Amino acid sequence: MNKIKTFCLAMMMMTSISAMAQMRLNFGDDSQLRKLQIAEMAIKSLYVDSVDEKKLVEDGIRGMLEKLDPHSSYSTPKEVKAMNEPLAGNFEGIGVQFNMIDDTLLVIQPVTGGPSEKVGIVAGDRIVSVNDTAIAGVKMPKEEIMRRLRGPKGTKVMLGVVRRGISDTLAFKVTRDKIPVNSIDATYMIRPNVGYIRIGNFGATTHREFVESLMKLEKQGMRDLILDLEGNGGGYLQAAVDIANELLPKNDLIVYTTGRRVPRMEYRAKGNGILQDGKIVVLVDEYTASAAEIVTGAVQDQDRGVVVGRRTFGKGLVQRPIDLPDGSMIRLTIAHYYTPSGRCIQKPYEKGKAEDYAMDVLNRLKHGELTNADSIHFADSLKCYTLRKHRTVYGGGGIMPDHFVPLDTTTYTNFHRQLSARSFIINTNLRYVDANRKALQKRFSDFNDFKQNYEFPQEEIDRMVADAAKQNLKPKDDEELEKSMPRLKLQLKALVARDLWDMSEYFAIINEESEIVKKGIEEITN
Repeated sequence: MNKIKTFCLAMMMMTSISAMAQMRLNFGDDSQLRKLQIAEMAIKSLYVDSVDEKKLVEDGIRGMLEKLDPHSSYSTPKEVKAMNEPLAGNFEGIGVQFNMIDDTLLVIQPVTGGPSEKVGIVAGDRIVSVNDTAIAGVKMPKEEIMRRLRGPKGTKVMLGVVRRGISDTLAFKVTRDKIPVNSIDATYMIRPNVGYIRIGNFGATTHREFVESLMKLEKQGMRDLILDLEGNGGGYLQAAVDIANELLPKNDLIVYTTGRRVPRMEYRAKGNGILQDGKIVVLVDEYTASAAEIVTGAVQDQDRGVVVGRRTFGKGLVQRPIDLPDGSMIRLTIAHYYTPSGRCIQKPYEKGKAEDYAMDVLNRLKHGELTNADSIHFADSLKCYTLRKHRTVYGGGGIMPDHFVPLDTTTYTNFHRQLSARSFIINTNLRYVDANRKALQKRFSDFNDFKQNYEFPQEEIDRMVADAAKQNLKPKDDEELEKSMPRLKLQLKALVARDLWDMSEYFAIINEESEIVKKGIEEITN
């Protein structure tokens, strides 16, 4: 019997080796692809333990890409879907903004015109069941709840809803639909004649949203614009080009790309932009990256406006998506971005050292670059000049602002940061608005009245601090507690505004204490 087993094993090995020999004939002795395929076949067929072939291949792809630049990457089908959703401009679901409070889904706002609003779901409702399955009080992960709520357009879902003041659980049948995902966070008049637009990312609908925002603000008397790109991690190149086109005169160079196997490609303004006159100030920080840096660099290099804030992230590598048969994707770097003056946006990196690259912002903080302009040094070889006024600008990675605003590391105390990280602030806001929504809406029908006269109740903050203490989260001393109070009140007031109105009202409050925004206002109004 043992001889038979040995014979069978030998035959299997010979078959595998024979297949490998055949592969040599197909691919040629010098083919590197042949080496990869032989290695994969050998591991699958001969390795001592069973292996997951799918994972084996994925690990091999990741291993190759990890030795390249920090932005070439592999994504599974699930990761591709999650990555594309914010940029695609929509997803399919029931259409509510929500948060979790006490293990229950609390509706912050139904999406205007969305499927939930159409059937009568309102802010403050608690969704406790989905298709007769309880989702409240059962410790169901947020991801699982979202999976149950989302689904293909046209499918129906039964929701059990608890509403304040009504004893019975309400039932709503919601027909799922496409739900818009907005990439513009805020649009409002920040000062007389000065509009403010904050863009969160550059997606498929960003240009359309931007044009709508500009037209809305122009109707309100806007002549000048503050464009806030703080924290904007980028997105689609074409979206950035389209945004810059709205600001620049005809034929102005916006950006160009070039690579080893990719010829130089230029993107220029068409001359049909809405805002070719008036002042522009662009706000940036160390997390402004990629497509957001393209817009910033174009405005600066063409002397169309000034840049305020801190040196941007420095992502100037162009990725081409390569779709794989199972829905996964490789994003492979094929070129560099260059600003109109010839600056390469990409900051230096060492191949295969992604961890060091990821620590760059922290290293900037340690070296004092984020807090002191004198800590920033550029070599003369990196010097470039803007195209109209011939002002000096520097390459070497990222966009250095015209007016530096240091990071104030004392703005938020450690106690404040811990309260935020452990959800005490958001939960305090949710409970307060849930209990007082109708009274607040009755008292403040006008946002300007709210902005000028509303203060978040001190007793609610005291209750939050007491609740945190029960979980061993306490300020270091009375001085830290006192120092935390102004920002806590401001943040909670802004969160209440968001829940009663929208994100524009949130930023209208929070921006009044932002040093970068205040400097932007100073530059544009002088």
